[in-house]
Amino acid sequence: MSGFRSRLLVPLAAVAVLLGGCGGGTSATPSPSATAQDSAVLPTGDPATQAAQLVARMSDEELVGQLLMPYAYGNDADKVSSGSASANRAYTGASTPAEIVRKYKLGGIILVSSSADDPTAGTNKTTNVESPAQVTKLTGGLQTAALSLPAKVPLLIGTDQEYGQVTRIRDGMVQLPSALALGAGNDPALTEAAWKAAGTELAALGINLDFAPDADVLGAQPGGVIGSRAFGSDPKLVAEQVAAAVRGLQAAGVAATVKHFPGHGHTTVDSHSSLPVLSQSLAGLESGDLPPFVAAASAGVGLVMSGHLDVKAVDPGVPASFSSKVLIDLLRTKLGYTGVVVTDALNMEPAEQWGPGEAAVRAVLAGNDILLMPPKLTEAHKGLLDAVRSGRLPKQRVVEAATRVLTLKFRLAAVPRPAASVVNGEAGKAAARASAAAAVTVLRGPCSGPLVTGPVRVTSAGSETARGWLEGALTAAGATVVKQGGAEVRLVGYGKGASDLSASAAVTVALDTPYVLRSAKGTLLATYSSSQASMSALADVLVGKAKAPGRSPVPVQGLPATACG
Repeated sequence: MSGFRSRLLVPLAAVAVLLGGCGGGTSATPSPSATAQDSAVLPTGDPATQAAQLVARMSDEELVGQLLMPYAYGNDADKVSSGSASANRAYTGASTPAEIVRKYKLGGIILVSSSADDPTAGTNKTTNVESPAQVTKLTGGLQTAALSLPAKVPLLIGTDQEYGQVTRIRDGMVQLPSALALGAGNDPALTEAAWKAAGTELAALGINLDFAPDADVLGAQPGGVIGSRAFGSDPKLVAEQVAAAVRGLQAAGVAATVKHFPGHGHTTVDSHSSLPVLSQSLAGLESGDLPPFVAAASAGVGLVMSGHLDVKAVDPGVPASFSSKVLIDLLRTKLGYTGVVVTDALNMEPAEQWGPGEAAVRAVLAGNDILLMPPKLTEAHKGLLDAVRSGRLPKQRVVEAATRVLTLKFRLAAVPRPAASVVNGEAGKAAARASAAAAVTVLRGPCSGPLVTGPVRVTSAGSETARGWLEGALTAAGATVVKQGGAEVRLVGYGKGASDLSASAAVTVALDTPYVLRSAKGTLLATYSSSQASMSALADVLVGKAKAPGRSPVPVQGLPATACG
């Protein structure tokens, strides 16, 4: 099997790789909530052969349906509010999520939500995740709808669970530290264990596809627009971390998606609102951006997400997500990738220069197999069907895409679904604590003993929740936490800069990218994440119960990667 037959002039070029599907397994047993799968077409033998046999019996409508992955309004598959029903009808012509699945014979659906500090929130027109129990019921209803169709194959049910800023399901779930924190820990074994725990939770909820991890390599400009969603700025470190995350997720039966091909890390423009330009040479792409994608393929990654990026060295002026030169000539022919390619959301500005129907056709012709979040499902579906029937979109291209999608589904279906009891369980919490503790970095200050003594006052710019968690963790660790006076520990959160620093702080802690620390005084630490596990790990370092083993995975002007050797 092969995923990338790489001809890159980089050290990873010679690595032998797997097909873009899932590997590994789990000892978990199917949960009672998985009974909707009982009527599904079960995997038998080679997934690619089984997929090809099924595709040969599918109608044009069924084939096109496998390529579509929209969102839907409503927190339940069958019962939604009048407002959600009206929004669904405007978007799809059907009232409920289950009706949408049946009407379009969908291959997949994405669950979405948005929060104030989420840089991707603009594309999410609704929120349909509330709690693990609600998500489990929703996914069960969606699968029941899919299995009522003639093909009887499960849906791909995806979400963006990157951890850190981009995290759709927060309440009642173990929260890993951000990718940048894992890069600071730089321990692939810890990363793999953390992502396996995370994947096990997602699988228990009925989610079998995660649009993670982020495989972008950060450039010289401080973090660009990707920031702490990436593992760092060193292609080798990022490649190792991405591969570990892929292995962990897919061992739990959840397909991983590496994004944003061919690399969004060297950009200062957000592709949600305009088209970023990648100005580096092809050699620069090969050495600085592509290694994590190659490493992901060697780990058997399920999907590669095409980015809305203007790749000047390959196809200037055309978004990579609509470029056959990027997706076929580079990704498939030169790199030899044979797995599933999914677009970034098609309701992002660079994809909306065409109407929804035209964009759908162009995206499939360019080499995408799944169309994510088309802005108008009715028009995208009609555009594809009309193009197949007119011959503009060769049916063989649609057959090829549907076969890849179904091959992935049969691979996923072979991994038993974990029991609901794993959600927010001790194993996941332990994995999160270990990876968070490995990340804490002292960039300036003492490397042993307490970093603060006497009463401690915690202040915050950007994360009051994290402040509360740290206060609780400090109290539990034996420190005296006060509201006035004392040694000030200043937390600086997302989107904050020099003006948010405190001149009186004894200790300043970066909760996101550490670039802000170049302007700070006193003792400087970074957790790269504001999760509860990260705040517990920080408290242990502050009171001297633990050392800070992390190293900054990005350069910070005027500071070492660590002050601790």
